[in-house]
Amino acid sequence: MQAISTLINARWIVPVEPEGLILEYHALAIDGGRILAILPQAEAATRYQAETCLMLDRQVLMPGLINAHTHASMTLLRGLADDLPLLNWLQDHIWPAEARWVDPAFVRAGTRLAVAELLRGGITCFNDMYFFPEATAAVACEAGIRACVGLIALDFPTAYARSLDEYLNKGLALHEALRSEPLLHTALAPHAPYTVSAPALERIGRLATDLNLPVHIHVHETAAEVADFQARHGCRPLQRLEEIGLLSSRLLAVHMTQLEPVEIERLVQTGVHVIHCPESNLKLASGFCPVAQLDAAGVNVAIGTDGAASNNDLDLFGELRTAALLGKGVAGDARVLPAARILRMATLNGAKALGLAHETGSLEPGKSADVIAVDLGELETEPVYHPLSQLVYAVSRRQVSNVWVAGQRVLAERHLTTLDLDETVREARNWRDRIAA
Repeated sequence: MQAISTLINARWIVPVEPEGLILEYHALAIDGGRILAILPQAEAATRYQAETCLMLDRQVLMPGLINAHTHASMTLLRGLADDLPLLNWLQDHIWPAEARWVDPAFVRAGTRLAVAELLRGGITCFNDMYFFPEATAAVACEAGIRACVGLIALDFPTAYARSLDEYLNKGLALHEALRSEPLLHTALAPHAPYTVSAPALERIGRLATDLNLPVHIHVHETAAEVADFQARHGCRPLQRLEEIGLLSSRLLAVHMTQLEPVEIERLVQTGVHVIHCPESNLKLASGFCPVAQLDAAGVNVAIGTDGAASNNDLDLFGELRTAALLGKGVAGDARVLPAARILRMATLNGAKALGLAHETGSLEPGKSADVIAVDLGELETEPVYHPLSQLVYAVSRRQVSNVWVAGQRVLAERHLTTLDLDETVREARNWRDRIAA
């Protein structure tokens, strides 16, 4: 028998690739942080001798969820300002609070709180955009979560950087520093076309090409944003991005609630990825991303939560359910965006957008063992006719029982193994007291 590190037996395994496949009474073999095999339980019992062997009755194994857009440390601003349109929320509340409070200590504490929430919710990878990304990377490394850390850029000075040169120099230094970290990746992260000038975006585009990095940016978030940009510049933001050469398979366009048919065609032709954040868009009344149209056209759509300051949680199971229901309502067709496709958006599609599909996003031999177990034996998800249906339309993130990232068990029977939950909560409450004073 072959000695391995971990063997997980489950009632169901949903590998995501191929789409819609459900394996019953199978086992997942892990060794060296990677998936070795997926095979029937009886065969696994005769082939492998595991250091850790789990039997997860009534549970489903699936790839870890990928939160394709968030601002992790803004979790410390959860509930600070609600029930406001985007620009009022940003200009009158969030930006002033950030100017007063954001520093490396804030980012460390906020990211730690966010990562604890992410892991407990079955998220094994997050794509972040925020200030002091060095602090975000340090916490992600400490917690053992996979992350794509955004190298943020803006036209105006902040506590993090005073000029575009400083933003980019700091970002490139972090990119170099993280090259040896297997779980940490980077993306260039200009905030938006209305906060980063065309010359700056051109420069960022050249860097993205030279370094083969994704470009993570908010685009077409609200009708007012698009109209104002058009009044100022004589074109829509997406057209501006195309003019300067940013429309490509490296671009992650977040929100995209305002799209015309010709723009969808250009997204298909150029391979742009769209990151859909349905609950944040709903809460801020930003509009509806035409997800069913994008999906039918062949655009790769992934799902993100946005930051907890505008959501107000980092619950990707809730997000994918909202995406499914909203997408059907917007399309006026209950047949669009079936459960298997939505689950793919929250896993493999996110990995594709980040350039990580070779590493994560599905359960396949050779890939990193980024795996979660979800207990479908709870009253709220019984009886189980179709596990995919339960995962999208019925399950709660509190039913995530175990999480592995690169084979490391970072959540064991709902208990975090790499973060001190009590200290994380105490730290968050201390920041609340300071900010609210």
